[in-house]
Amino acid sequence: MLLIKQKSDILGTFASSLCLVHCIATPFLFLVQASAATFYSGPPVWWKSLDYVFLVISFLAIFWSTKNTTLKWIKPLLWSSYTVLTAIVINEKIELFSIPEFVIYIPAIALIILHLYNRNHCKCTTDNCCVIK
Repeated sequence: MLLIKQKSDILGTFASSLCLVHCIATPFLFLVQASAATFYSGPPVWWKSLDYVFLVISFLAIFWSTKNTTLKWIKPLLWSSYTVLTAIVINEKIELFSIPEFVIYIPAIALIILHLYNRNHCKCTTDNCCVIK
């Protein structure tokens, strides 16, 4: 159980950081692809599916982090950031609203910061700390 408590925030930070890099790199990769190819066929399926992979990993990390933290205020912030990130990703797929690209960076950075803060707040050495009983 101690491993899950300590690693969920590391996993969340890692997944959110990779998601942020993915979001930043996407426009540049498509620019290179468009200039190198004679026709534009859109992003590869595996690249588009990374959004959902990051959302699933983030969900699991947030689930375990919120389950094991003693900080009551961090729970709604983690879930709110995740909800906003999910809504933005889904909106990008179905193109319901026109939202500037940089908006996706806000919840991704918020998740990184919140996971890091939660990890630094809760430095457990036994199974008896940082758990709401």
